[in-house]
Amino acid sequence: MLKKLMLCISLSLFSCASYAQSTAEYADWIKKAMAFYDAKQYKESAEAFSHAFASNGWKGAPDDRYNAGCSWAQAGNKDSAFFQLNRIAEKGYYSDIGHLLVDADLVSLHNDARWKPLCGLVQQNKDKAEEGLDKPLVHTLDTIMQNDQKYRMQMEDIQKKYGMQSKEMKDLWKTITYYDSIDLIKVQAILDQYGWVGPDVVGAEGNETIFLVIQHSDLPIQDKYLPMMREAVKNNKAQPSALALLEDRVAIRHGKKQIYGSQIQSDENGKYFLSPLEDPDNVDKRRAEVGLGPLADYLSNWNMKWDVTEYKKELPEIEKKQKTY
Repeated sequence: MLKKLMLCISLSLFSCASYAQSTAEYADWIKKAMAFYDAKQYKESAEAFSHAFASNGWKGAPDDRYNAGCSWAQAGNKDSAFFQLNRIAEKGYYSDIGHLLVDADLVSLHNDARWKPLCGLVQQNKDKAEEGLDKPLVHTLDTIMQNDQKYRMQMEDIQKKYGMQSKEMKDLWKTITYYDSIDLIKVQAILDQYGWVGPDVVGAEGNETIFLVIQHSDLPIQDKYLPMMREAVKNNKAQPSALALLEDRVAIRHGKKQIYGSQIQSDENGKYFLSPLEDPDNVDKRRAEVGLGPLADYLSNWNMKWDVTEYKKELPEIEKKQKTY
């Protein structure tokens, strides 16, 4: 699966989603590449990524290189897929072995002789990045991350193939719920014993895992650990961007307005809408303060366009549709 924002929560919150030396042309090509991918036009997506890299002196963000590899793999071009993946692995950027192993986009590469060496290199990057960390905790959180994401990454394909209300989707949700319950017990034990452990103890991926499990939990659990995460952000043990998502989700679940515009819902017809938002005029300012990109870019992941004037007109009706789940 491409490293992009999804309904389940973005893995790229904690990775290099932006590239300091990128240009406007580069960003435009990346958007085109992602749009082609969403339309399952994988060759066109891969070629758009190549145009982006070419426009930027053949430099590219690690996440964009990874995504290009996914598109090339889906397009059936294994050579180009391995080129992109090896590039980020060899330079030491990429260490998310858990994501690599469960990524459905890369299944076509698994029987290739180049797959095991690639995984070995990514594992080496992970081992190096985790020197000095609490290895038992890291291992526990690695397993939890795979449980959390493995089945959620199947949701989009199953929904498109069978429908949201299909038996296949309901069965998938049963599996997700089962692993969520087990993972939550483990994460609560960590939080109650150690507090909100930071990247200096469990690495960036382990730190991300703790957030994801709480983000996917029931409201009483979120209410319990939200104050702990707020303190963790103050002490540089959690990401402000992640806290923003949790703040929004808790607010919506309590029937209040969100602050950062991270919560998307769908109506009875399956049409997506942005959940009620406080002070829409200044949302991008608030998002920037916590490290989130413009709301328009975020909403494009659901093929939605951001028009603040129209949104304010529609807000009373949106509030009527709001679900406090």
